[in-house]
Amino acid sequence: MAFTAQPEEVTHLRSAVRIHLTAWGLDDQVDTAQLCVSELVSNIVTHVGTGTPGSLALSTDGERLRVEVHDPDTRALPTLVDAEIDAEGGRGMALVAALADRWGVQVHDDHKVTWCEFAVAASAAPEGEPSVERADALLDVYVTLKPPACSYDRESGRVRRRVEEESVIDMVTDLLFRLRAHGGDVDRVLDCAQSRLEVGRR
Repeated sequence: MAFTAQPEEVTHLRSAVRIHLTAWGLDDQVDTAQLCVSELVSNIVTHVGTGTPGSLALSTDGERLRVEVHDPDTRALPTLVDAEIDAEGGRGMALVAALADRWGVQVHDDHKVTWCEFAVAASAAPEGEPSVERADALLDVYVTLKPPACSYDRESGRVRRRVEEESVIDMVTDLLFRLRAHGGDVDRVLDCAQSRLEVGRR
């Protein structure tokens, strides 16, 4: 997720973190990951400069959640400092170090990556593995962004099958439209999805 280092961008990135982790079934990691993203992005604003282009990457293998923040400055490296109790700043990376299981910085020729990782519950479905719970969470998030014409209430059990089907069709169509707009192979993706669906039925 590309962003421009501005204080107001933090709110949008925190929202993106919530949406993605909820879709992955990692609700218990949302608050911690949001705090770390806030600190990492604020660190760019403070030490690299307002307006710096950056990007946020989230990934999980089912055992660990990894958060990465990329920026183009290879000189201003995040470090832990002993901030005084009444200091206005200096605690950002200390907070990340305290919340994450591990963190670090990777320096490349044209950018650096500041990352942190968290252990996740073994029950979390890894990427690519079919998961009804993950799909439920993703659909719930999607419906909040694009409400159906009639009521959608999963928790009370009054979800009409037609409403759910239309919501799924809308979500899949939007995703495929975006994929095609960015040069992706829609037919290949549909074939792969069909193959995984067939495997999941067995």
